[in-house]
Amino acid sequence: MSGSIPFYQKHHLHYDRGYRSKETQSKVSQYQASSRYSASAHQTPDHRLSPSPKRAKPTYLAVDKDNQIIGYVVPIFRGSQEFATGLSDTEEARVRDTAAYMARRNLFTSGLEMERSELISRKETMRESAERITLNKRIHEHEEHFKRMNEDSLMHAPEFVIKPRSHTVWEKQCVRLHCTVSGWPDPRVVWYKNNVALDPLANPGKYKIESRYSVHSLEINKCDFDDTAQYRVSAMNAQGELSAFASVVVKRFKGEIDEFLPAPRHFAVTSFCIVGPVSEYGITFQTHIVDKFGVSFGREGETMSLGCTVIIYPALHRYQPEVEWYRDDVLLSPSKWTHMHWSGDRATLTLTHLNKEDEGLYTLRVTTKSGYETYSAYVFVRDADAEVEGAPAAPLDVRCLDANKDYIIVAWKQPAVDGGSSILGYFVDRCEVGTTHWIQCNDTPVKFARFPVTGLVEGRSYIFRVRAVNKSGISRPSRVSEPVAAMDPADRARMRGTSAPWTGQIIVTEEEPAEGIVPGKPLDLQVTEATKNYVVLSWKPPGEKGLEGVMYYVEKCVSGTDSWQRVNTEIPVKSPRFALFDLAEGKAYRFRVRCCNSAGVGEPSDPTEATTVGDKLDIPSAPGKVIPTRNTDTSVVVSWEASRDAKELVGYYIEGSIVGSNVWEPCNNKPVNVTRFICHGLITGEKYVFRVRAVNAAGISQFSQESEAVEVKAAIGEYTSPAPPYGITVLECVRDSMVLAWKQPTFIGGADITGYFVDYREVIDGVPGKWHEANIKAVSERAYRVSDLKENKKYQFQVRAANMAGVGIPSLPSNTFLCEEWTIAVPGPPYDLQIREVRNDSLVLLWKPPVYQGRDPVNGFYVDIKEADAPEEAWRGVNTKALEKTYTKIKDLKEGEKYVFRVRAQNKAGVGKVSDVTEPVPALTKPGTKEIVVDVDDDGVISLNFECGNMTPDSKFVWSKNYEEITDTSRLSTETKGTKSKVVFNRPGEEDIGVYSCLVTHTDGASSSYTLSEEELKRLLEISHDHKFPIIPLKSDLAVELLEKGRVRFWLQAEKMSNNGKVDYVFNDNVVSQGEKYKMNFDKNTGVIEMTMESLTPADEGTYTFQLQDGKATNQSSLVLIGDVFKQLQKESEFQRKEYFRKQGPHFIEYLSWEVTPECCVVLKCKVGNMKKETSALWHKDRHQIKVDEHLGFAEGVLKLEIAQISKKDAGVYEVILKDDRGQDTSTLNLTDQGFKDLMNEVFSVIANSSTPLKITSTDEGIRLYTFVSYYNDLLQVTWHYKDSAIAFSDRIKSGVVGEQLWLQIKEPTEKDMGKYAIEFYDGKGGLRRTVDLSGQGENRARVAGGLPDVVTIQEGKALNLTCNISGNPVPEVTWLKNDREITSDEHCILKFESGKFASFTITGVNTSDSGKYSILVKNKYGTESGDFTVSVFIPEEAGSKKK
Repeated sequence: MSGSIPFYQKHHLHYDRGYRSKETQSKVSQYQASSRYSASAHQTPDHRLSPSPKRAKPTYLAVDKDNQIIGYVVPIFRGSQEFATGLSDTEEARVRDTAAYMARRNLFTSGLEMERSELISRKETMRESAERITLNKRIHEHEEHFKRMNEDSLMHAPEFVIKPRSHTVWEKQCVRLHCTVSGWPDPRVVWYKNNVALDPLANPGKYKIESRYSVHSLEINKCDFDDTAQYRVSAMNAQGELSAFASVVVKRFKGEIDEFLPAPRHFAVTSFCIVGPVSEYGITFQTHIVDKFGVSFGREGETMSLGCTVIIYPALHRYQPEVEWYRDDVLLSPSKWTHMHWSGDRATLTLTHLNKEDEGLYTLRVTTKSGYETYSAYVFVRDADAEVEGAPAAPLDVRCLDANKDYIIVAWKQPAVDGGSSILGYFVDRCEVGTTHWIQCNDTPVKFARFPVTGLVEGRSYIFRVRAVNKSGISRPSRVSEPVAAMDPADRARMRGTSAPWTGQIIVTEEEPAEGIVPGKPLDLQVTEATKNYVVLSWKPPGEKGLEGVMYYVEKCVSGTDSWQRVNTEIPVKSPRFALFDLAEGKAYRFRVRCCNSAGVGEPSDPTEATTVGDKLDIPSAPGKVIPTRNTDTSVVVSWEASRDAKELVGYYIEGSIVGSNVWEPCNNKPVNVTRFICHGLITGEKYVFRVRAVNAAGISQFSQESEAVEVKAAIGEYTSPAPPYGITVLECVRDSMVLAWKQPTFIGGADITGYFVDYREVIDGVPGKWHEANIKAVSERAYRVSDLKENKKYQFQVRAANMAGVGIPSLPSNTFLCEEWTIAVPGPPYDLQIREVRNDSLVLLWKPPVYQGRDPVNGFYVDIKEADAPEEAWRGVNTKALEKTYTKIKDLKEGEKYVFRVRAQNKAGVGKVSDVTEPVPALTKPGTKEIVVDVDDDGVISLNFECGNMTPDSKFVWSKNYEEITDTSRLSTETKGTKSKVVFNRPGEEDIGVYSCLVTHTDGASSSYTLSEEELKRLLEISHDHKFPIIPLKSDLAVELLEKGRVRFWLQAEKMSNNGKVDYVFNDNVVSQGEKYKMNFDKNTGVIEMTMESLTPADEGTYTFQLQDGKATNQSSLVLIGDVFKQLQKESEFQRKEYFRKQGPHFIEYLSWEVTPECCVVLKCKVGNMKKETSALWHKDRHQIKVDEHLGFAEGVLKLEIAQISKKDAGVYEVILKDDRGQDTSTLNLTDQGFKDLMNEVFSVIANSSTPLKITSTDEGIRLYTFVSYYNDLLQVTWHYKDSAIAFSDRIKSGVVGEQLWLQIKEPTEKDMGKYAIEFYDGKGGLRRTVDLSGQGENRARVAGGLPDVVTIQEGKALNLTCNISGNPVPEVTWLKNDREITSDEHCILKFESGKFASFTITGVNTSDSGKYSILVKNKYGTESGDFTVSVFIPEEAGSKKK
């Protein structure tokens, strides 16, 4: 066989034939040689049948040449017993005989008996093999024939042509489930009961499984109640797997109920995968869940998806595992709230609309034929924002506990968040299924978390929701309940049917009615639930019933009396349960029930014991001691003692708070019914305290006592012991001791190293001895003196590091060192080299001075550097002058290059030994690296601040000065919170000058430094002084302004003030406070400070001051209001105050005024506001009401009164009064005396402006000067001027008015009349003047000089030609008229005006129609003149006849 061995063959022994005996191999080879066909269905040599005495577990997988699964091989001629054993009877005998034969052969070398057994075994084996090979060959050829005919149509996954049908049977009966399955290759069919494979051999005679011609059946013999279950038939082949389901319900008569049902099947599960054989398929599935969802947080109303990737090995095409989702161990089903999806390799659960009901532990369970694998994580759902601030959160888990014809009991759980005030109760709403109309069921809130809803319509289905209410408002509604029908449980079960396997038991009762019998009394009447709002009764129907269904009357009486009162007087109830309302709280009642039907009302039941109305269920007591335990870096395990004597406990709510914040947040929004809970989503490094409350239907208990504070930090279980140290060297050696140094382990186990342990052993002639402890108590430094050694002896050393998780493994033994005293003059090597503050171009190197000083003290150090890959000769010095300090900053590095360093110490004798070389370090600034920042706060406190973004839960900030850890807190104090730490200078001074550095442990070298020089210290002290004694800057000083209603506002605005800022309001050196007179306000967000007063009185005259203080910062601003300034402000305030009250009713926005229109119409108008239909507007003149006519109107808030032709009679006092039930307002306009003059002057001005320019026209009498105005008023004063002097009128020069024309007539003008004329209009202001120049107008006016006859008589057909002379300057315009109508020039009548002097009139051929009166009209700006003539046309014949 070519290629690798398939994975599934590696689990079976027969994949390798090396284990077979030589005899068996020889027999098999003979059988194979005798046949051309291999026993393998696909001619694979490794699958030939072998009579091996050791039978391997059969496999039914068929593979091709590439070891790909292409089908299943099903053995032929196997019954149910063969299915269980895997071997036929003959084959079993052969195996047994073959095994015996081999045993005898090993024991005996000869004998007749052995030969006989061998001969019989060989014959049987050969005969059986030959028959099997022949039969398999025929079947194979038959199958190959159909494959060649239509291979594509045959290869398909299993399909159920006929699915099994559910059955309901009586006990002791038999039931048979059958189905028809198609598919190629032929599917393998297995029957399951409640997902447990059925084995007929395990229960002989109970089950019978048959498969014939693709028809498969399961027969269950003599059914009992335990056979009530869900049965599944599974069909599987290489193309996939399919299942069908059927239910079997076994009925029994009343009273024959078993107490226990069969337990479900359990699988063996390992931590990571499922391993177990599946005999029916011959394959083992391995399931792995990867890419898992973690602890998740959501908010109500959001959508959340949880998903995991599932790897199933081997991967079968179209194989469908059983994927199930659980919440709090309850199986989830697809619904509108939960959507489930399987993509073939990923399982996804989508929560479409989160509610608190969705909070809990979610578990994904993937089940295959080999077992199942699970994964779980918690989902937290936070409350949605309240619609009303301060309102409680929504209740949750609304469900229906008891549903009957007459009522449904609705229960819910209280929310964890009450909005800051206790919950007053709950409102229950109902909605009929199919509608969207919600109806509130209770008028007053109920505190008990159960409520019976009545007033339902029998047979209809309802959904319910609940809302919580406190003093701030009502919460959002809860998630709606599942629909429930208002009917008796028996009716509901009858409608649902009896075939469902989950019904548990089926009770068959006698329902035959009896006629005309009054029902008996009900039985077992009892109070099942009693609260202060309601009482629930239940009972059993009587033994005797009437013809139709029995109904019930409920009666009550106060305990101690015998006065029974029927509760349901109108309609009897139909179900044996009833809820009573409106009982007096605190009173005791007894109850009884009567049956009734058409035959009458039966006897009452036995009364109940006295029941006092009130909550029988008490609120649980507070839980006991709360103990928090560290879990991870974001979670804490909280456990507590359960509430004592708690009844009907629903669960617990846990709250957490950061120490010192006094802000409590819920850790769970769904009650948990255990006493241990993991609180997730906490802040790493913060300290929390916790408290717990218990919940039941009566309410929520008091809080438990607060727990002790616990820091959110990973538990110790996550730590491991550190790795071994390395690099052990000798720093000093004397006669009997040696000082060792070593390097810190590369891995410290997640926790700080608490110390080191040193061991030593003597080495004699190269042979090491036994290890001895050098120190019993751990040493914290990485250097230690090992004492009590022997001089001139050789030793080896090893070091172990320890942390809180334990002591790590020892280091490798060091080199062998000789214990002899050093006598050299130069110092020993420095040690413990450390590298910090690595940047792209620099780093800081630290070291410790040598332990061995030499002959003289050490007086300096030299640092060497080289590239990590450079040879030894590349070492070069960093400093040429010896360094006095044990640290230095090395600059000018090349970015990305790796470097190593070493240090040498010197004394007077010279330079000593070199230290160990550091590990290579690249010159790179790590992402997220931050530097130390200096800050001066508002109090003038100087601090150095450092933040680290990649901290671990065990990281700590270590501050140093000059790279020595700060331990003296007198001058410096350290504060650390979360990822930030700072050093505060208590008394900054010259003693604080130095290099300050900060190192963060358990990180990848996060560190930084800051050099505080003398100049920097001076600068910081100046800033500190400004902050210690600050002045609050002001954007604006104190000012005053008037507000609505005449209120007075004093205000100023500060640049910036904190929440702790305060203001003192001072008047005349006295502090005033909030009260009726003064109203103060301080907006700290904008810095606006204001004080308002309703009004000003004379006593308020003086100086106002605002004094500001914000911490140490102060400022003030004053405003002086005395004398005229105060009086003017007071007057304006009073006016504004009156205006405010005036405007509360109908009022004038703009008071009465007048305007003159271009048409010289006077309009009296005012603008009004706050009007309504009932408001009246009355006009008065001289205190007499003006009748309303077409001139009075109101539109768009404006009242108008029009005076078309104003005259003196219109003078007077006009008044408008607005009036309604809110008050009245008056506006007056005085149009007398000066007021009337001003109005008329405006009228005159409009008239003057409407005048046209002066024009001149000629008349029969002379010259007329005139102008037109739009309107003429008799009071208009007009003056005519000649050469700037008023004209004295006479008979020759006159003026007058005709309509809207104003004229000046000059009779028979002469040269003396030539000059400039003007008309002046008087308007009370500057007046308006129109002028015209009459110079030379007598000569220049248009004239008809002559040439036209008076009458022209002409014969028809003749031509008429008339010419006249025209004069005038400018050249006149010439117009010809016929019968006073203008005519134009055409071919018949030719009109010409030539050279500005000659006008001609020509008719080419006159006719009778040309007779008439003709005129010529000439016109220029100085005058107009016309000439007339008459044309008479005659016909010659007519003329002759007239003569005769």
